Amino acid sequence: MNEKFLTSEANDTGLHEECGVFGAYSLSGENVAASVYYGLFALQHRGQECCGISISDTYGPKGIVNSVKGMGLVNEVFDREKLESLKGNIGVGHVRYSTTGASIPENTQPLVINYVKGTLALAHNGNLVNAQKVKDELSYTGAIFRTSIDSEVIAYLVARERLNAPRVEGALKNAMMKLKGAYSLVMMSPRKMIGARDPFGFRPLVLGKRDDTYFFASETCALDAVGAEFIRDVEPGEIVTISNKGVFSDKSMCQPKVAKCIFEYIYFARPDSYIDNVSVYNSRIIAGKILAQTHPCDADVVVGVPESGNCAAMGYALESGIPYGVAFIKNNYVGRTFIKPTQSQRESSVRIKLNVLREVVAGKRVVMIDDSIVRGTTSERIVRLLKHAGAKEVHVRISSPPFKYPCYFGTDVPESEQLIAYKHSVDEICEMIGADSLGFLDINRLNELIGGSHDYCDACFNGKYPVEPVDFIDSTDNKDNNER
Repeated sequence: MNEKFLTSEANDTGLHEECGVFGAYSLSGENVAASVYYGLFALQHRGQECCGISISDTYGPKGIVNSVKGMGLVNEVFDREKLESLKGNIGVGHVRYSTTGASIPENTQPLVINYVKGTLALAHNGNLVNAQKVKDELSYTGAIFRTSIDSEVIAYLVARERLNAPRVEGALKNAMMKLKGAYSLVMMSPRKMIGARDPFGFRPLVLGKRDDTYFFASETCALDAVGAEFIRDVEPGEIVTISNKGVFSDKSMCQPKVAKCIFEYIYFARPDSYIDNVSVYNSRIIAGKILAQTHPCDADVVVGVPESGNCAAMGYALESGIPYGVAFIKNNYVGRTFIKPTQSQRESSVRIKLNVLREVVAGKRVVMIDDSIVRGTTSERIVRLLKHAGAKEVHVRISSPPFKYPCYFGTDVPESEQLIAYKHSVDEICEMIGADSLGFLDINRLNELIGGSHDYCDACFNGKYPVEPVDFIDSTDNKDNNER
């Protein structure tokens, strides 16, 4: 979910977000709060600024939802006392990154709304490109919004459609017909848990089971964390409903054309996850092998920038025959750097996030593998760290193509003006970051990362958007005349 369509501060920064969702429903009535907690813990890499859990009891009175939400990491927001206060057999959870100006408790999910048909709790990963348009339509008919996130637009739209639909899943389907963009949803009504994925399948969503408890999760690693068996991916456009009557699927919104985010495989997902039956680990190994084929060099050691650069570095080493080494010690208590709200915070994070093992790189020619170059600041500082530690040469290889265009679908890729590759050639970037050579993954070989399929979105590399973000661009361009 993303709130960039609402606040001028968010639009000025161009920083977007990425989130993780998790849901659990025990048909036998067991408490699920602990399972949701551990599921969110496994998805912490997808969002580190705030989190929340909402729990209900399908055996109790309808409409009672208890929630605990707060700013911070999962283990900071929740303790034993808070988890024990969340009693019920159905629940949804969420972890979140935010844009600048919107990192506030009011925007923490899951969202819980009360309306004439009951209650609805929703957790959302993705970003709508027509959120402002739908929000305006809802506002003109009386809707009052309390947050600055487009997830609330989805929740209100479902509630509005429920007035004319016999079941909540029908209301969700009607809402999906009006939504454009990326959304993987886990939704909880008084007696049902529903998972849904937008027709393009931008964001991942999987279904799992442990005994008689069903789970939805952004990644399979979260299913592993709760001891659940992976059943399958929720298909793009599919609505899966779980109730005491069983599991039901509606695929009427599915379409031939899908566009799964390729950056999930390159960076966002944990390497032990599978997305649409593709191993993220194998994808990154393949990316490293491709880099060794297309951008070879004479070197003494191959190192990866933790975490997502490590697997690609192993692939490069396997293909090139150059030894693989561990050159960086990572402080795991520092969040991802290029998502930090201000430049000064990004620079401070780089200094404390990584330290170099001098004995690995001193006096050596180093191939440094990273997943991306966004603004270039982080790359420049890491190259400087290696050379300060005694590296003779630093040859940078990037396991993605150059970022040139913004992402409107929930990935943290800012506006083109902030992207170093938008205005500079590879040689210029190489000089700017202080590397001895620089090579990016060939965009024409991206499909090899996911088994040869072309069902992916790479618009941040080539500007070809599966869904034209016209509504969003128009609202951004006119933000000075449209206070939101």
